[in-house]
Amino acid sequence: MTPDTRSHKAAKVVERLPQKLTRQIVGSLVACVHCGLCTDACHYALTNPDDPTYAPAYKADRIRKIFKRHVDWTGRVLPWWVGAGSVWTDDDLEELKDIAFGKCTNCRRCTINCPMGVDFAVVNRMVRGLLVSVGVMPEGVAAVSKDQWEIGNQMGVLKEDYIETLEWLSDELEEEFGTPAARIPIDRPDCNSVYTINPREVKYDPRTISDAARIFYAAGESWTMPSEGWDMTNFGLFSGDDALGGVVAGRVYEAVRTLGGRKLVMSECGHGYRSTRCEGPNWAGEDIEFEMESSVVTMLRYLREGRIKVDPSKNASSYTFHDSCNNARSCGLYEEPRQLLRAVVAGDFCEMHPNRAENYCCTGGGGAMSMSEYAPRRLKSAKVKADQLAATGAKYVVTSCHNCVDGLTDLIKHYKLDMKVTQLVNLVAQALVVEPKAPAVGPAEPAAPLAGYRILVVDDEEDTRVYLTTALADQGADTVTAGSGDEAIARLRQERFDLVTLDISMPGRDGGDVFEAIRKDPASAGTAVCIITGRPELRRLIYEREVAPPEGYLGKPVSAQDLVLTARKILETVRRER
Repeated sequence: MTPDTRSHKAAKVVERLPQKLTRQIVGSLVACVHCGLCTDACHYALTNPDDPTYAPAYKADRIRKIFKRHVDWTGRVLPWWVGAGSVWTDDDLEELKDIAFGKCTNCRRCTINCPMGVDFAVVNRMVRGLLVSVGVMPEGVAAVSKDQWEIGNQMGVLKEDYIETLEWLSDELEEEFGTPAARIPIDRPDCNSVYTINPREVKYDPRTISDAARIFYAAGESWTMPSEGWDMTNFGLFSGDDALGGVVAGRVYEAVRTLGGRKLVMSECGHGYRSTRCEGPNWAGEDIEFEMESSVVTMLRYLREGRIKVDPSKNASSYTFHDSCNNARSCGLYEEPRQLLRAVVAGDFCEMHPNRAENYCCTGGGGAMSMSEYAPRRLKSAKVKADQLAATGAKYVVTSCHNCVDGLTDLIKHYKLDMKVTQLVNLVAQALVVEPKAPAVGPAEPAAPLAGYRILVVDDEEDTRVYLTTALADQGADTVTAGSGDEAIARLRQERFDLVTLDISMPGRDGGDVFEAIRKDPASAGTAVCIITGRPELRRLIYEREVAPPEGYLGKPVSAQDLVLTARKILETVRRER
């Protein structure tokens, strides 16, 4: 084939390759001696021993051939001798996409085990960036990147929803502590700490925001959360799009400067910490004049300075700790999380092996949780991590990364491990010792938060229906159940409900069809819907339909607290809008 027959996208990839090369990337492309040590380090390769295409060296060779043919002089002079190659068709790019996105989480474990210092993750990110520049990427990556470009955060949370979430969390905190000082401050100028979060916390796990607020309040911290630039995660790290990375990081830096904050504190998120503190200044081309730190370091400092007191006996189970790849291998955050964990738990602590720099990926890194087409491959590779977790015998695996929370939860369910996932902020807040508030004057017993609301619980598993209805009924809701999609639609045609909790994967008529039927039937179109599913890869069955999206989403297993908080938020929002 001649260059004239190369597809337009392939030609653009070849043209842009030299522009993406750095000394680190070039060094990694020329240094590999194919010793095979990286193969034993990769969780994909370990779970697919008969398939050489999962070996990091093999995957790197695919881009190395292109580098040799178009950049390295040896490939231009003696292409047959050095195994030079190229990309010619869009199918060639699809093969690269399968390697770069579907067979690697960019965890960098192969890098630390390479005697030649080859950093395949950096090379792989470059390949992702080249592919993204010509529109070749998984649908999930495109959707998340679009949200972060256009809406300002990777989960498409609107500003109004973000503010509203902080306000109703503040209402609960004020009631809990008996003082307005416990409320979450928004856009307060000249504070010591500006606190930024992962949008997952707003959308799926607001308890982590409340727990952080409890700790800031107990420590007497001067702090605030910004109304703009609050998402410190950065999908540019995963997609290889440096332009996106620079814009997103720049928004966070601008928020701190606008508010006059002296320190940027980031909630527990590995890739957010790495992209904002370690990579973002380079992508954005900025010199950062304020301090940046993980909230893990913040909480540990509060303990050491005596600004907060804890009672470890409140955390009396058994625990192990999972090192986030980006926090640990890429940013050196090893000991601080362990020091904090040991300070706030009274139960047994068992290290998983290997740990720290050698720990295995949660298998959800590198944006893998957004790529539903690779979910079976990802969960198969998770066998390595599942064995690691099971060997500890712990009841809780603690991690300082929201992405790892989702990845670990997924594999724990898939491999049926008797274990739950939690974060340090939850354990610290649970162990907090705070002076009790003065007795409230007035009505002794506030109304149950869900009193007066009718909720239809739809799930094909009886145990799940019982669990969900019990949690909702305990908070005053009038609950009705349906064990199938057809039964749910029949009930909705006969009765009025304020909210439907809907499972996606059900025999017969699945949740996607039921959801669309609810939206299209005038009798039920105004009913709020909260999706509750243990299969996040099926979200497309809901969100790709040409109807208004659901009002809420929760992943299984769901805690009773998260269920009630989400239901309350949905119902109060709908009530205000009406």
